[in-house]
Amino acid sequence: MEEVFIERQKNTLRIALRENDNLKECFIEEESKEPCPGEIYKGVVKNIVPGIKCAFLDIGFKKNAYMYLHEKFGNMDIKTGDEVILEVMKEPILEKGPKVTSQISIPGRYVVIVTYNNTINFSKKIEDNDNFTEYIVNNVVKPNDIGIMIRTNALNAEIEDINKEIEELYEIYKRIIRDGTYSIKPKLLYDGGGSLGRILIDILSENTEKVIVNSKEDYDYINEFIKNKSDLHIKVELYCEKQNLFSYYNIEREILSLRNSKVVLQSGGNIVIEKTEAMYVIDVNSAKNTKQNSIDKTVLITNVEAAEEIARQIMIRNLSGIIVIDFIDVKNYENKKKIMHALKDGFKDDKKKTVIYPFTKLNLVQIARKRRGKSIYDYIEEECTLCKGKGKRIKLSYLNSLIKNEIIKISSAYEINDIYIEVDEVYEKDILGDVLGFVKEIDALDKKVYVNFMENLEHFKVEALLFSSQVKKIEKLKRYG
Repeated sequence: MEEVFIERQKNTLRIALRENDNLKECFIEEESKEPCPGEIYKGVVKNIVPGIKCAFLDIGFKKNAYMYLHEKFGNMDIKTGDEVILEVMKEPILEKGPKVTSQISIPGRYVVIVTYNNTINFSKKIEDNDNFTEYIVNNVVKPNDIGIMIRTNALNAEIEDINKEIEELYEIYKRIIRDGTYSIKPKLLYDGGGSLGRILIDILSENTEKVIVNSKEDYDYINEFIKNKSDLHIKVELYCEKQNLFSYYNIEREILSLRNSKVVLQSGGNIVIEKTEAMYVIDVNSAKNTKQNSIDKTVLITNVEAAEEIARQIMIRNLSGIIVIDFIDVKNYENKKKIMHALKDGFKDDKKKTVIYPFTKLNLVQIARKRRGKSIYDYIEEECTLCKGKGKRIKLSYLNSLIKNEIIKISSAYEINDIYIEVDEVYEKDILGDVLGFVKEIDALDKKVYVNFMENLEHFKVEALLFSSQVKKIEKLKRYG
């Protein structure tokens, strides 16, 4: 059974997918005003650099977008001043603007409309069972001026639903072209339903039984989104409690556990995930897995279990780019095949483009995974000011949210006026530098707040002070009220 939890906090959207009560995927996106992958804009060519075969375009933001020029993209004849309709492929990073393409696509649940051909294509994951592809080619209604790519979700859908979606997406396409043609300046033409719309297309499946949201607007949007989709039978619930939705369902604790670089396997082995400047490196260790009477069997069991867990961790943590796995040395070719099968099977539900390369001579496996959004670390960690950026700490804003949630939980059980908080000393300078801001963030302006900064405190602590004797003992720790 799959359940989806959707929580909005200020400008942040968090979506968690659980399968049989285990966290399977987690998406955290900040609603920003910057271009996002999947959005479609009208742009104007500002400059062309032949040396790197690249065009720079104004799409209405401070940083110009960039687009590579190649015959296969059909964009070699553009020139400065041309107006072009573009799709964002990658969001801007640091000083680099967004990467865009003139080959736009509009995704739906069953099909994707594309402009770079006018044929019918199929997802590589679709196997031609029961002449499915032939049936689609003979029964689908496709406009002549666009191409369509049939997605795996179409396998469980009625042909009427597929054709209806093609018709709806084609109307969106025509509106985009019309608006882009008559607009006199660069502008956003299509946002795909924002972050929520883009994620829902990929995350909902026939196995999804329930979606729980904390926003009435999202509740209405999702009900409209799943309407008339024959393969979806989903119950949508609106969560209205004061406590954060992720905290109430213990998802917050699972997210925080992802900060640990070491993941222990059931067999006793473990994997260690480390981020370098250029890539992610994952090391597999047999550790305490000594149950087998054969070294080869121990190695195989540990590696196979590690392969399954590595796929899960990559998807949960939203790791992308180059990922290198150092499996325990394997000499047997058949055992290598078993490990690779387990690894590839772990990514069978992954919607991102993921390429897994075979074992190298050094027993390394390389993965290239398309980047979409930031990793989980980017949202919950920041550089530690005490060690001059050499270490990481939980973001203060994220910590404030956790503390606020604990105060809400305590307040639901007691009438309290005094709150005691313990946090690591690395936050002392930030909190004492803006005490009022801190108290506002934790929603405690109506309370007296006592904060104790502790050395090497791994977690935080929030307690209600119910007796005057408790307050008297820590009076010197009073920071507000």
